[in-house]
Amino acid sequence: MSISLDPAAVLWSTDAAQRAGRPLLVLLHGYGADERDLFGLIPYLPPEFAVAAVRAPLAPPFPAPGYSWYPIENLEDRDPAHTTAAAAGLVAWADDAASTHPAIGLLGFSQGAAVSLQAMRLEPQRFAFTVNLSGYATPGELPRDAELAEAKPPVFWGRGTADDVIPAFLVEHTTQWLPAHTELSGRVYPGLTHSVSEQELSDVRVFLDKRVAELG
Repeated sequence: MSISLDPAAVLWSTDAAQRAGRPLLVLLHGYGADERDLFGLIPYLPPEFAVAAVRAPLAPPFPAPGYSWYPIENLEDRDPAHTTAAAAGLVAWADDAASTHPAIGLLGFSQGAAVSLQAMRLEPQRFAFTVNLSGYATPGELPRDAELAEAKPPVFWGRGTADDVIPAFLVEHTTQWLPAHTELSGRVYPGLTHSVSEQELSDVRVFLDKRVAELG
């Protein structure tokens, strides 16, 4: 099962002629936001990337604004089906819209970060790296997890000590899961809530600059 992304609801950093042949960085917003939310990060990102900010496919329950990748009401539910459905939709969009790019990386916040990691688990060879901001790895096994663990793609995971949104069991699971399956660059930011700081963005830039160098 997958949930389709709206190709008309994608913000691109440049037009098609200027982005063809460049590595693509896909931005995935968090719960209750939209494709404009992370688009403001572009000045902090390496200019070598073409950037696409995609919109999540679901509308959260009223009165919450924006869009969501999957229902947030049952985070204690360890069934990965909802996250996997959203990730499958992202993979389908990437196969269609990002075919002219030599490499694809993902950068997600909160729900978007969870979907980014899940997409990498679905297609370990499709995505070059993931930036996980205030997110988590979804519990449960997927068929290609062993392949991912062998490939160990680079992942940046940043989170704050004052983040009270992500349940503790998900943080603990992610702490164990990421080093076993990825080449992890992790940083915990004292006092940071469920948000992104200037220091974190600086660390993300260092991580992404390394990816640019590796991609050539």
